[in-house]
Amino acid sequence: MELRSACRVLLFPVQVLFYVVRSAVRWLVPSRRKQLSDDVVLITGGGRGIGRHLAKEFAKQGARKVILWGRTEKCLKETAAEISQSGTECHYFLCDVANREEVYKQAKVVREKVGDVTILVNNAAVVHGKSLMDSDDDALLKSQHINTMGQFWTTKAFLPRMLELQHGHVVCINSILSQSPIPGAVDYCTSKASSLAFMESLTLGLLDCPGVGCTTVLPFHTNTEMFQGMRVRFPQLFPPLRPETVAQKTVDAVRADVAFLYLPWTMHALVVLKSFMPQGALEEIHKFTGSYTCMNTFKGRT
Repeated sequence: MELRSACRVLLFPVQVLFYVVRSAVRWLVPSRRKQLSDDVVLITGGGRGIGRHLAKEFAKQGARKVILWGRTEKCLKETAAEISQSGTECHYFLCDVANREEVYKQAKVVREKVGDVTILVNNAAVVHGKSLMDSDDDALLKSQHINTMGQFWTTKAFLPRMLELQHGHVVCINSILSQSPIPGAVDYCTSKASSLAFMESLTLGLLDCPGVGCTTVLPFHTNTEMFQGMRVRFPQLFPPLRPETVAQKTVDAVRADVAFLYLPWTMHALVVLKSFMPQGALEEIHKFTGSYTCMNTFKGRT
């Protein structure tokens, strides 16, 4: 037993180095992408914003069926019609992911009417854009229920069947604000940090589950109506992402089995800086980039 433990200790750094080198090689040399022709994709918040572009991109990349969940029927209906016109079977259902009973009920309806979901995309989110003291208590709770707890209910609803089939993928559209919070979005930053912890735990928990994986996407400010009015001091240096780009990169990451995707790749620097820089230096960086005041002109979705 002691010999086996000693061998494992000696082998550990070699294994770590192997995976670091493999990751670097995959980054430099594109790996083979899996096909989506057998997949049924469900996207929460799929009627507009990033969700709408995700639906279009999954359809474009050959998904067998696309299912949209959301709270606004007009948006869901328009997006579903656009996807159907492109030749991909698309369905939509009204569902508030913050409502646990509604999620479980609609999940059952989806299985009966459409089939087993093999790719779940947790995209639904809200942001109120106010300081803690100016925030309404119900609005704060709403953010946590939709942005965080909704993932618990949807994952519990669809993951068991993926494990049975040994085929599936859970995707989370998170935010770089989960690791680099800003003033004026305390509800959003907190919920996304919780969401990230959920996905990190889930990803590790599925390591021994063949055929089932996770992808967490952490994009910089994306140019959608949800963050309408948000301003950065140097837009030329830190331009907002296009939702089409986020969607394309997300689907590609799913096909390549990438666990964590930062958009743009320079966002990795934030994680590195926070790991060793003193708080005073980090505050100066926030002041320089204008993140302290970027939510002062926030309007949000009208």
